[in-house]
Amino acid sequence: MPYGTASGGEICVPCPSGQTALFLTDHEASLVQEAEALLDVENPAESKIVRERFDCLRSFGKTIALYPSIRESQILRGYVRTEQQLIKALVGLAPSSHLLRIPARIQAVRSFLVTKFHTFSLLCKVLKPDLPLYASIRSVIYSIMFTIMGEDVYFSCLDEPSFPEEIKIRMADELISLWDSGAEPAMIRHLSSLEALWKARNESPPSFGTMDGTSELFRLSIDLEEDWHDFLVNQTTTEETKWALDEFLFGLSFEELISVRTRLKRFGISAANAAEIRSYLGNTPAYSVINGSDPRLIYDFYIDRRETALFRKHLNAPGPHKTLEEIYLKYRMTL
Repeated sequence: MPYGTASGGEICVPCPSGQTALFLTDHEASLVQEAEALLDVENPAESKIVRERFDCLRSFGKTIALYPSIRESQILRGYVRTEQQLIKALVGLAPSSHLLRIPARIQAVRSFLVTKFHTFSLLCKVLKPDLPLYASIRSVIYSIMFTIMGEDVYFSCLDEPSFPEEIKIRMADELISLWDSGAEPAMIRHLSSLEALWKARNESPPSFGTMDGTSELFRLSIDLEEDWHDFLVNQTTTEETKWALDEFLFGLSFEELISVRTRLKRFGISAANAAEIRSYLGNTPAYSVINGSDPRLIYDFYIDRRETALFRKHLNAPGPHKTLEEIYLKYRMTL
């Protein structure tokens, strides 16, 4: 019996074999403890607020753990629901149908990640930026955000008709591992590669120059794994991959890239810097500009590209119909 047909359209969750709460990792807990001790001395009022927020986060995690595991089977009113049925449902549902049709635990875990992001962001705001502790907590914030982004990439791939069903099944299985493990990103085999790609992009702002992307690609690729280099060799022969890569490297839309390159060619301009590029395009860039101070801008940059790609796809317009992350994930899934 498919998920969602026996209970008002909602995918039902299997029963638990053992309940585990969503807690902080040992490293995260150590950072929080150190920060709270520091704030106890420097600002007791802010320390109280921080403790209350992390207590709320822990309580949220304990509550989510009371929901059944999504790895086990359940019999409900004569219907057997299994993990395999959940996988098929995830593969078959459009993103617009996920909200009321996937298990409550899944929605709760996703909310937990967002809550965790905001809680650690609050902690970062009350600490002095020159503290070594500050950098460590910022790293945690980025890791949480990359996990949320990774989920979004997986969901986008599940909705892509051109992706083979066997790949989508593996993607759905990895997502279930993430949700059932308590949002531990290490449970998703390919998430670390996506995270490495986003980190490299965050640390390699475009220099533009001749707009051929050589320096940007070199700086991006230098610390990435061998599979990324194989991906470049095997996949950048296709126009869509090249277009998506250009958007990722330069932070400009396909349409903006055409406009800039046309202008450079028309006026015989051999190279341009960031300020000049922005002056060509005006004050309303198509995509969020990553400036390094706000990690949410990295997430916005991905969402902007994804939504624009979907818009082009619906109109059958020129340019990439998928983000670089989706193309890269599909490639990794086929290895």
